[in-house]
Formats: sequence, C-alpha cells, structure tokens
Amino acid sequence: MSAPVLAFEDLGLVQGSGWLFRNLDIHIGARDRLALIGRNGAGKTTLLKLLAGRIDCDEGRRTLVPGTHVVLLEQDPKVDGFATLGDFALAGPDAPPAHEVAAIADQIGLDLSRAAATASGGERRRAAIARALAQSPDVLLLDEPTNHLDLAAIDWLESWLNRFAGAFVVISHDRTFLTRLTRSTLWLDRGQMRRAEIGFGGFEAWQEKVYAEEARAAEKLDAKLKLELHWLQRGVTARRRRNQGRLEALNRMRAQRAAMLGPAGAAKLAVEADDVRTKTVIAAEDVNKSFGERRIIRDFTLRIQRGDRIGIVGANGAGKTTLLKLLTGETPPDTGTVTLARTLDGVIIDQQRSLLAPDKRVRDVLADGSDWIEVLGVRKHIHGYLKEFLFDPGLADARVGTLSGGERSRLLLAREFARRSNLLVLDEPTNDLDLETLDLLQEVIADYEGTVLIVSHDRDFLDRTVTVTLGLDGSGRVDIIAGGYADWEAKRRKPAAPRAAARPATKPDAAPRPAAKPGATKLSYKDQRDYDLLPGRIEALDQAIARDEAALADPDLYASNPARFQQLTDAIAAARAEKDAAEERWLELAERVEALG
Repeated sequence: MSAPVLAFEDLGLVQGSGWLFRNLDIHIGARDRLALIGRNGAGKTTLLKLLAGRIDCDEGRRTLVPGTHVVLLEQDPKVDGFATLGDFALAGPDAPPAHEVAAIADQIGLDLSRAAATASGGERRRAAIARALAQSPDVLLLDEPTNHLDLAAIDWLESWLNRFAGAFVVISHDRTFLTRLTRSTLWLDRGQMRRAEIGFGGFEAWQEKVYAEEARAAEKLDAKLKLELHWLQRGVTARRRRNQGRLEALNRMRAQRAAMLGPAGAAKLAVEADDVRTKTVIAAEDVNKSFGERRIIRDFTLRIQRGDRIGIVGANGAGKTTLLKLLTGETPPDTGTVTLARTLDGVIIDQQRSLLAPDKRVRDVLADGSDWIEVLGVRKHIHGYLKEFLFDPGLADARVGTLSGGERSRLLLAREFARRSNLLVLDEPTNDLDLETLDLLQEVIADYEGTVLIVSHDRDFLDRTVTVTLGLDGSGRVDIIAGGYADWEAKRRKPAAPRAAARPATKPDAAPRPAAKPGATKLSYKDQRDYDLLPGRIEALDQAIARDEAALADPDLYASNPARFQQLTDAIAAARAEKDAAEERWLELAERVEALG
C-alpha cells in the first residue's frame, strides 16, 4: 500500500441518538482502487462525504497532502435551480474547464443543453460524471456511479477509470464493475472498518472467513446474545449457499429454453402443443413499433411462458421501455399482435418509487399502519417480515424520509413481494441496493412462481436471474437469447473473442492502434499465434488472480505468514499487469483481423 494522500484517524460521527461509527482509521494511497462495501444504512455515503470534507466529524482528524484535489460524485446529483445540465456541470467554485466538460459529455452521449428540470436520471448522472471527471481529481470518490447508466456508458466509465492516474473509492451494487476495477476493499460493518488488499473478486470469500471466525468466538457467549449478534451473518452465508443450487437450476432452465427457441435464437415454438398454449402468458407475433420515422421494434415474435425470467438489455434509447410496455399491454403495437393471458395479474416496481412518501412510517407503507401484514395469503407480524428483508425490526415506526436510498428500495420490494401476483415487472430494481439485498432479491425471484420481466443494466444480476435475454441494439431488431447478459454479449462479440474483451475495443482518448500493413492479406505467424493463444492465457490469468485473491482473503494470513502474504500480493500485481498487456495486444490484433476482413 502506497503512502496515503488522504487519511482519517480515529474517525467518529454521531447520528441521531448514538454513534454511527467510531474509531475508524482510513488511509487512501495515491493509486488505490478501493471498493467500499457495507449494508444499506451502514454509513457508506456519509463516509464519502466525510472524506470529501463536505461534512465535519465529531471525533478524529482528517489529513490531506497539500495540493491533493478530492472530488465527490454524489449518488443523487442535485440539478434543481439550473436551467440546463451544462449550467449544472460548470457551476460552483470548483467549476471545471468548459472544454473538458464538453469533451466528456460528447464521449458519453450527453446533451449539455438539455433542460435540467426535465432531464432523466441517466442524463443527470452523465452530467455529474462529466463535471467530476473534468475537474482533474487526484482522489475520486464515487457513490453508485453506474446508477441509471446504460451499458455503453458503464463500459466507457470502466475504461476511463482503468486509465485514471489517481486514486478512487467506489460504492456500487454492480459486482461486475467492482470486480473489473478494484484492487483493495474497505468493509464497513457494524460500525467497524476492515481493510483487505484484495479486489472485490475476493470479497465474499474474505467476508465468510471473518463471519466464521466470529461464529467460533461466539460459541463462548450466552445463547441469546449469540442469536442477536449473528442471525443476519448466518443468514447471509446460508443464502449464498442456497443460491448456488438455484444457479444450477437456472442453468437447467436456460438449457430447456434454448431447446424451445431453436437455432440462433429464432423463436420457433411448437405453438400447436397443448402444454405450450396453456403455459403461454404473453404472445407477441410480428410486432412492429415506430415513433415518427424511427423503427423502435421490428418484426418481433416471442411466446413468454409461465415461470420465464426475461431480461431486457440495451443502450438508453434503444427501446427497452417501449418493448416492456408492449409486452405488458400498456402500449399497442403499430402492426402485429400482443396477447396477454386473461389470468395475468401483474405487479410493477418502477424506478420512481412513487409509493414512498417521506412522512410515512415504515409500517404505513408495509401494512397500512397495522402490526400485521398478509404475505401471499399468510398473516405475518410486521417485525418478523422486516427481518426477512434485512431490516432491524425496530425500524417499523421510522419515517421513510430517514431511510437511505437503498433501504427505501428494499422497503418497496418488501411491500410488493407480499402481494399475490403471477407477473412481476422490475424496472432497474438493483439501483441503490447493497450486495446482501441483491442476494436476497435473487433468491426471491428464483422462488417466485410467476413470470418476471426485468429491465436492468446490472450485468451480474442478469446473469444470476434470467432465463431469456432480449437484447436491443437500437436498430429495431431484438436478439432473443437463452441465458443472461454474458450470453447476449458473447453473441455480439466476434468469434474467439476472450471474455475480458467485453470492454470497448476503442478506448476514448486512447492513441490509435497501428493498422494492418498496406497490401497485407493475413497476419504474420507470430501475430496469428498470439491471436489464437491470448484468449486462453487471459482466461488462465483471470483464474490465477481469483485463486490468489481467495487465498489472500484469509484474515489471519498477514499475521501468521507475512512472507506468503507478500508473495500473493506480488503475484496478483504481476498477473494483472500481464493480463492488461495481453488484452491490449489481443484487441490490437482483433482490429487488424477485422481490417483484413
């Protein structure tokens, strides 16, 4: 770990009637890539504001190397009071250069002249990113940076952060984003801070080892105290193990669905079969939809079966919301038909969270003020039901306005999943959720007996939940793939592309790669050999990094065997460097192969 440029010693903060956290020590080196992990309500966002100097602590000392520029990208950028998004991006004493903001806005597809009052969540997020990155930070603090971003913007941001010369600390629910970018982990847990020199890829193994150590120590405690201290931790570990079985079941369902879809994703179903007709809940036949001259959906045919989990992915503006509205009957097609089963009874959980008025109590949202709630026909006490959704039962009388963004999202999920339904529509359900709640959401979706439609940009979440992916590329064509996001991405890539090449082949601001020599008709022997062998090498390096990170996750390793700790750390650094070089080399060769055509 490099010498710190930003640090807190003995940090403490009072919130409400007690300490949110106390005696925290945090050190950020000049090139650190840190994941900040913690349950919703643990104080992650507050901690970033403390690091940024936006709020004052009640105890402790903040140290900043002179000349170090710290920039905070907030979770919910406030654009109120600005005429345009450009005005917001260029406002304040730390306003970045206008040409820098314009350059970044152009790369991420942001119209700076867009009226701030009517801007979407994705547009506001892009404006905040342009403002933050254009300030030339030395330390970048990122609070849920991928919220409301489409896949192209997430890829661009990953590429930018990979090239970033400074340090960053990131809070995110996006496992893929964290795994690709982070090198160390800060875990804020029950008011304490733990740090491990492993990326997010090794976090879960490290977390479970810490919990196992605590469980062994708790054997000496009073049984009641042990129960109160560890019910959630044991639940998390058990849930992850159950989810492994659910993932195996999901893969079996995908294989069955692939057989039904036929070759190349064509929707060739045996519609004359009685079992198919009785299981079909939504039937789309030759559906077309246009707005003006632009064709949004073109010649789309699919029969959605009872129990299907359908993921809808694509860039913003590609037509995801339009397709969702067509499938739910909210919008009629221009041509073709969409038929919904008469028995379909849907629950829609949207991005606006319109049911969560700040002055309402938690019990008002869940049970109309009662102590009891009916969950799928079973009467449950509100305290017990809150616990199932990872809430402290004492929050039953808390006001919604006092909850964090993630807690509000979790509350809405708890309310909607209590209702009887056979169609669940989730629009960006992962925004603001912590990783433990995402595990819970995956479990609930897996156990749901009806059909699920999910619009999401969370790649890992889709890979863990959906049986069929509908991919939109903006041309009006809809890819129908049995599987998750990774399966759709694989279909879009060139043959033999390595998994790591999912990032954009052309990185913004990167120097152009050498073109093929004039007159060349094929690669040289060495280039062809590299092109063929590098994908396997990249895969092997990924596996080696994951293996060493898992070993490094042992909380006792540093004390018991510091030489082994250093050996693993050096090996991970070397493997990452080799992997980066291999990816760059393969991408260069892939472009040359494409040019040779």
